[in-house]
Amino acid sequence: MKAKSCILALLLFVGLSQNIAQAKEGLTVESFTFTPNEVEVYSANTKIEIELVVSHPSGIDNFSTIASLTNSKGDTLSTFLNRIDSPINQSQIKVTFRGSIVIPSNITAGVYNLTSSGVKNNSSAGYQFETGIIEAKKIRALIGAESGLLVKSSGSLNISYETIVGPAYDLTKISKFSDYKKVSSLPAPILKVGESIKLDNYFELKVPTLVLRATTESPSVCTLNNLSLNFISQGVCSIKLYTNQDLNYEKFQISQVLEIKAARTKPILVINKIENTTASNLPRLITLTTVYSSVSGFVVPKSESPNVCATSGTSVRITSGGTCSISYQTEESIDYLASDKYIITFEVTRDPQTISFAPVSTADIATKNLTLTASASSGAVITYLSSTTENCSISGSTLNLLKAGNCVVTASQAGTSILAPVSVSATILLTGAVVTPKPVVTKKTIICAKGKTTKKVSGTNPKCPKGYKLKK
Repeated sequence: MKAKSCILALLLFVGLSQNIAQAKEGLTVESFTFTPNEVEVYSANTKIEIELVVSHPSGIDNFSTIASLTNSKGDTLSTFLNRIDSPINQSQIKVTFRGSIVIPSNITAGVYNLTSSGVKNNSSAGYQFETGIIEAKKIRALIGAESGLLVKSSGSLNISYETIVGPAYDLTKISKFSDYKKVSSLPAPILKVGESIKLDNYFELKVPTLVLRATTESPSVCTLNNLSLNFISQGVCSIKLYTNQDLNYEKFQISQVLEIKAARTKPILVINKIENTTASNLPRLITLTTVYSSVSGFVVPKSESPNVCATSGTSVRITSGGTCSISYQTEESIDYLASDKYIITFEVTRDPQTISFAPVSTADIATKNLTLTASASSGAVITYLSSTTENCSISGSTLNLLKAGNCVVTASQAGTSILAPVSVSATILLTGAVVTPKPVVTKKTIICAKGKTTKKVSGTNPKCPKGYKLKK
């Protein structure tokens, strides 16, 4: 008995669970269609056939529902959709509703979206759900008319659609942009004389097949160059952004009124002179006089010669001799332009050094080469350079003697971070002449003919005797 009781209880539990699961299941809209989906206003009255298919495991409660075609201006055509099962069985899982709407020839052109007032499932399961308003699914890619009935007037659709959204600097408009995160990061436009903004950055065209256009109604305050809006004087700048009417869309327009204020100005900086210094005890830190701007506060200096000096805060770290250049410039803001770039320089004087270089004053080119010898007071490496390469050339410290004449040689030491570069030049007179070898004389032989008689003639430039011709 206990086993039978357990089995019975289990079956009841399973059945109850199935009923609860079934009752909690929402209604499914299998399809919601209409045909035809395009009509011409001035054609004979056209009948639009509408079909709605809805399902639920417990069946459908409704005997009928209302279908409506509504345009953007609120014009509506409605009809009843009646279920087609006969006799009506409210336990039937899938139910089809059908009806039709006749489109009058005087209807306003545009897009009419199809909706149904919805249906309920059979309450026999103890629960009842309602679909709410049912909308037709997307049937085409035409923006603003993806799912509706197209009612055309002589081929024109006249869709009343918000083809432009913006501006991005109006926070109430941000959510309408396709990529609102991108436009929300755009800087606010600077509405001052001398500034300009690109309107296509701040307004989005919602229909790519259209062209975003703009016009100014106050050209003395603001002018347009394509979609670049330029502010030329103080006052109120009134503009209109629009897309023209085409076969599908009505003309759409947005008006904007902007107050243009006085131009931004450049801050003027006062920079103190920095005294020259020496390259001793490097690296070395020097504290600079603070530069202050009434617009942006303290101005941080930047090094323009990092091989000589580097800045850190209001100090400069000198690492080598040479010219140290430091720049000051404020950044632009919504109220002020960036200042001019102020550059101040000072010399980091390197220790001097000397070169001892005294080559021979005369040399015979027959010797072919000489070894150059020079020394720097610092003991650093010397390099050599010829400035008369047609007479002499240099390979390392070897001077190659090529042709008689003056040979000018420069001995140099490039310097270091603390030593100044130095160079010394000397002129060596090259004498002697280059022996030119005698040219090799090449002889050739030709054959000359006179009738049947032939004769060979040899020489550097042989010619046939009189009466003979060169035999070919």
